[in-house]
Amino acid sequence: MNLTTNLGKLKLKNPVMTASGTFGYGKEYSEFIDLNNLGAIVVKGISLKPMKGNPDPRICETPCGMLNAIGLQNAGLKEFIKQQLPYLRNFNTKIIVNILGTSINEYIELAENLEAAGVDAIELNVSCPNVKKGGIVFGTDIKIFEELIRDVRRRTRLPLITKLSPNTADIKLFAKAAEDAGSDIISLINTITGMSINIKTRRSRLANITGGLSGPAIRPVAVRMVWECFKTVKVPIIGMGGIISAEDAIEFILAGASAVAVGTANFVNPIATLDILEGIKSFMSGNNIKSLKELTGTVKC
Repeated sequence: MNLTTNLGKLKLKNPVMTASGTFGYGKEYSEFIDLNNLGAIVVKGISLKPMKGNPDPRICETPCGMLNAIGLQNAGLKEFIKQQLPYLRNFNTKIIVNILGTSINEYIELAENLEAAGVDAIELNVSCPNVKKGGIVFGTDIKIFEELIRDVRRRTRLPLITKLSPNTADIKLFAKAAEDAGSDIISLINTITGMSINIKTRRSRLANITGGLSGPAIRPVAVRMVWECFKTVKVPIIGMGGIISAEDAIEFILAGASAVAVGTANFVNPIATLDILEGIKSFMSGNNIKSLKELTGTVKC
């Protein structure tokens, strides 16, 4: 069977990737799995300068999921290129770097430096506030969203992935805007804003008050949004949101995803990505499916 996945200019050996923020920089999971077996590693979000993140508590469990308010803690661009990237180059797996900034110029500087460092693709984290526009989140204001993608596109030749936020009135509009602005690929969904309260203390379970909801609880929302975007855009889609099994991954592929990213499941099962990959192979073998293209977007509605 052919598991090769073509995401435009980005070619993967198979469709299973990690979701940014749930797999560290890759090394953290290398004692559990052979990183060579993944289609791609998407490292946790990288900013120009190191970020300490939010105070504890930053994570809490919810029914069928979790809330997190890590606050984008990361080592910063220089440290990533010097300490983390050389290790990742030891593996025959695509390296995708999720980038974040508080201005368009920061995103551009990150993209240019990462291209020079030799990564395979960049993923724009648009769930960040633009401080030069009064703190408006890039991913919820369509004009700023388009401007960001267009300006970064002009400054890098790397495959450009835009990670869409579900916290919008109509994700299809943002998917089309990303495509029109020059994004080669879209990935969705990012976490859904949520809150959990301890009724004994009458306080939020997170120091940040609110956090991002992930895990199986959001999967039906994610599948629906992937399906909507598949009908709207022509660029490839990376689907994510609560994938914990091969069946979940195939559901996303049927809805229109060309590849899938595994996130919260990594915390529960460190070898979740490889279990899912093996499950996809078994499904294809058992149903005489020779190529993933035979599955992508073939849901019957």
